[in-house]
Amino acid sequence: MNVKIDLHMHTTVSDGTDTPEEILQKVKEAGIGLFSVTDHDAVKGCGIIREVLAEGDPAFVNGVEFSCRDDEGKYHILGYGYDPAAPSMRKLISASHRMRMKKIRGRLEELRDRFGFTFPEDEIKQLLALDNPGKPHIANLMVKYGYTETKEEAIKKFINQVRFPDLFLLPEEAIRGVLEGGGIPVLAHPFYGSGDELILGDEMDERLRKLLGYGLQGVEVFYSGFTTKLRNEMLGLAERYDLYVTAGSDYHGGNKLVILGDTGLTDPADMPAGMQRFLNDIRKE
Repeated sequence: MNVKIDLHMHTTVSDGTDTPEEILQKVKEAGIGLFSVTDHDAVKGCGIIREVLAEGDPAFVNGVEFSCRDDEGKYHILGYGYDPAAPSMRKLISASHRMRMKKIRGRLEELRDRFGFTFPEDEIKQLLALDNPGKPHIANLMVKYGYTETKEEAIKKFINQVRFPDLFLLPEEAIRGVLEGGGIPVLAHPFYGSGDELILGDEMDERLRKLLGYGLQGVEVFYSGFTTKLRNEMLGLAERYDLYVTAGSDYHGGNKLVILGDTGLTDPADMPAGMQRFLNDIRKE
């Protein structure tokens, strides 16, 4: 498939600023021929996309992104081509959403108690009424009410100081759920750990082998935040372990300085064998 690909983007269903309908329009304008919406802990956006797709529109793949953690760190697991009605997917979505809502309420309470940051009750109600509120939504409120000058400052200096180590899916839970739902589990932006942590070399190899033991099938080799050196290192690991290869920008609209379609895969004709296998095997709409 010699087309432009972007398999990692977020809508207003999670922490993006574009609605699913707007995402589809922007995907078409960007000349992307195959895309996936990977909202955090949610499949609603994919359902909306499928409803509005018309003949001649870009090919679409169901996607989702789960935030996971274990004693060794943090992982983001992408799921592709799953059946959203599968019991395992429903269970995963329900569990991750409950944890997300507990964390958002806990963060608001901690920011109030530790730092004195308060917001009008109507703003809090609107925040909690969102499909999947997260850190960027709180950060936007902090900027709006003058507690910080930027969203980045709000998240790094304050919001990230409020931690909930017990409110995370285990990576094996996310991987198993995606597999049982007929999908392909992929490790998102593999080199990125918690905060500014960068995982390289033997540590990356060890982490990857652990996830392979749980059933991981692919890695996001082409990613907007990766240098050529990082891409080449991850491609080498993908080839060593015969993994699927994916490409994603991690576009969030106005919530991140990432351009839709910016994956680092500049020429689709140069896609590696692992990506060609992924495109052959994935279930597309």
